[in-house]
Amino acid sequence: MNRSSRYSARSPREKLRFAIVGAGAVTQSYLEAFEHCPEARVVAVADCRLEAAQRVAERMNCRCYDCADDMIREGGLDAAIVCTPPATHPDICLRLMQSKIHVLCEKPFSITSYDAQRMLDTAYRMGVKLTMASKYRYVDDIIRAKSMIASGLLGDLVLFENNFSQRVAMGSRWNARPEISGGGVLIDNGAHSVDLMHYFLGKLTEVRATEGIRCQGLAVEDTVLLFARSVSGVLCNVSLSWSIAARGDNFLDIYGTRGAISVGWKQSARLDFAHQEWEPFGEGYNKIRAFRKQIENFSRAIRGEEALLISAEDAVASVKIIECARQSLHQNQWIPVSAPIATDSRKNVH
Repeated sequence: MNRSSRYSARSPREKLRFAIVGAGAVTQSYLEAFEHCPEARVVAVADCRLEAAQRVAERMNCRCYDCADDMIREGGLDAAIVCTPPATHPDICLRLMQSKIHVLCEKPFSITSYDAQRMLDTAYRMGVKLTMASKYRYVDDIIRAKSMIASGLLGDLVLFENNFSQRVAMGSRWNARPEISGGGVLIDNGAHSVDLMHYFLGKLTEVRATEGIRCQGLAVEDTVLLFARSVSGVLCNVSLSWSIAARGDNFLDIYGTRGAISVGWKQSARLDFAHQEWEPFGEGYNKIRAFRKQIENFSRAIRGEEALLISAEDAVASVKIIECARQSLHQNQWIPVSAPIATDSRKNVH
């Protein structure tokens, strides 16, 4: 009996047992999401800073460890969420999957496509689920926008614009330490942008990244313009910055031959060119709801009840696109997106 069959045979009220590796800022959002999640519960947390792990353990009434290996050896886990810096993702995810534990790994999935492919291959070999955390795919307005586009309301797509820019002091944060983050705002905020492009437009053919002035004196880029073109010819224009405050309430605009969609932080809207009126929809961005829906999708995929919204192949594609963008940043030219990912022939887990 495979693991999905075993989970589907359980009582629907029995929650899956999750561990969290890493007790930093993003973990706090997961904890809020778990407090309202009917599918899963946190039973263990590990962080090299034992005090941080203890704080999570007190809140969630779970076990805590200062070493993920000790937590894995003790057992009793169905799945784990990896919330550590990107440089540590491959080793931690591999150890979890080799112990038959399903893995949801925070973005950026990994720094290199080589490591991302290793993670994918291990998931196939061990027969476990592997996915990347990308919260915007679980935002209700994003999902509704995708449905509108699929129904043809916008006609043929022409332009994709995304702005993830906010003034944040990064001098003391690990995200600005290239040895553990893999880069600056391009790999950090850009991981979300690339995943959204992939979600709405499918495969990309080429990318170009251009760096702005380093306002914060960091060892990495803090402002980047990212351009891309999809296989279908849609142009993409993405603004990424830790040093510029974006103006306006929208973070994603998609234009087609018949209309446009604007997804905002507080509300979204659709424009029909024939009537020239914006029709509001949705409630904008709800972070905790998106995190909860992400956990629920992952849990149901483990049980064999639905497909992963973000497959492991999607995660590897995201890493490859960012890798090409980083190359473009250094070479100041358009870079073709590499060939399709070579995947294991065993498709039983994805």
